Amino acid sequence: MYKSIDLFAGIGGIRTGFDNAFKKNIETVFVSEWDDFAQKTYRQNFADNFDIAGDITKIDENDIPEFDICLAGFPCQAFSLAGKHMGFDDDYKGMCRGTLFQEVVRICDHHKPKVIFCENVKGLTIHDRGRTFKVIKRAFEQIGYTVYDKVLNSKDFGVPQNRERIYIVCFRNDIDASSFRFPQGSKEKVCIRDIMEDAPISPKYYLSDVYVDTLRRHKERHAAKGHGFGYEIRDLDDIAGAIVCGGMGRERNLLIDARPHSMKPVTHIKGEINKEDIRKMTPREWARLQGFPDSYNLDGIADTHLYKQFGNSVTVNVIEAIAKEILKVLARENVTGNDAVNVLLDDKKEQKAG
Repeated sequence: MYKSIDLFAGIGGIRTGFDNAFKKNIETVFVSEWDDFAQKTYRQNFADNFDIAGDITKIDENDIPEFDICLAGFPCQAFSLAGKHMGFDDDYKGMCRGTLFQEVVRICDHHKPKVIFCENVKGLTIHDRGRTFKVIKRAFEQIGYTVYDKVLNSKDFGVPQNRERIYIVCFRNDIDASSFRFPQGSKEKVCIRDIMEDAPISPKYYLSDVYVDTLRRHKERHAAKGHGFGYEIRDLDDIAGAIVCGGMGRERNLLIDARPHSMKPVTHIKGEINKEDIRKMTPREWARLQGFPDSYNLDGIADTHLYKQFGNSVTVNVIEAIAKEILKVLARENVTGNDAVNVLLDDKKEQKAG
């Protein structure tokens, strides 16, 4: 049984991917997430027998149980390296102080897990002309890990979302990870139509005619200035843009859904429900764009929080595919016991049965 910890856990997307890959051979022993609303969603979906820890900067590493795998979707904070000419002998670990990434290094330096897994925005690789990413990789190397990284796109892993993210996998140096390869993806053709909820969709997701006009004027103003900002209506047979929690995240992924629906508003709006059938995606549709199963419980959580949580989350399909490759490496290591081998054999049996 592998033991894992879930840092900057959000709503458990990374954990879900690893749980899917490792099946019953992984146990989460510690979770940290500071956002109260994300904690509520997490608790609704994972039956842990311990409380979710809050601010990770206030957690003593000695109070965290021993673990084999660290999962960390750490926030990207600026690393101030201006004027520094860095060589391989510089104190990269020390340069991380004051950032949330440092908490991952601090905890893993103490516990020395077999694997560290991180996910972040693609822009991390070019932040500060690539120096930030260099610091991150060198910090892991300096505490005893071999680092692999690759940018992968969610659209290549069975979900209709164009979402590029950087994935970092670190193996402890005593583990032979030379065979590790990032997954290529299935390249399965999927589209927005595949993840749409059944009709009728609640009228609260259909935009008012006044708001549609406001969006059009906003886009026209930016177009006149040569900018590409503004709302976007997606073709149902195409894929969505990356869903994000801020700005115009919802408005960049609008749909025309002409299936029967009520035209009677259920919330206070200016004007009437638009007659062009323009609507935003539902939280469940965003969950599907991120690969969360329909069994993932969204009950009692306001849409505002759900959009933020799924926009901030990860694509479960991608995580699961990477986790399966990690499992292959662990299966070859005598120090890991037979857990990984058993999972892989079970996986092959399921594929044959299917």
